[in-house]
Amino acid sequence: MSYKQISETAESLGHDAAEELARLRTQVETLMNERVTPMLGSVAHSAEHAAKVATDEVRHQAARLTDAVQEKPLAALGIAALAGFVLASFLRR
Repeated sequence: MSYKQISETAESLGHDAAEELARLRTQVETLMNERVTPMLGSVAHSAEHAAKVATDEVRHQAARLTDAVQEKPLAALGIAALAGFVLASFLRR
């Protein structure tokens, strides 16, 4: 095989590789636009909804706890003291 033939073969292979890369790049861009981007939007919407639900639940539970403490302050104080004692016991170990 002469230098010219090797050069032509290498040039042809390089051209074929460049065409294949361009085709693959186009496929990736199409997949991103048609599937990944909409899916990310859907995931973001779902995450936003889950965060709102969690926030609402925390607010609801905080309101219930506040009501319980106001209705029975001595019981709340006793529970808090017990929780502190248990936590301190675990932290000492």
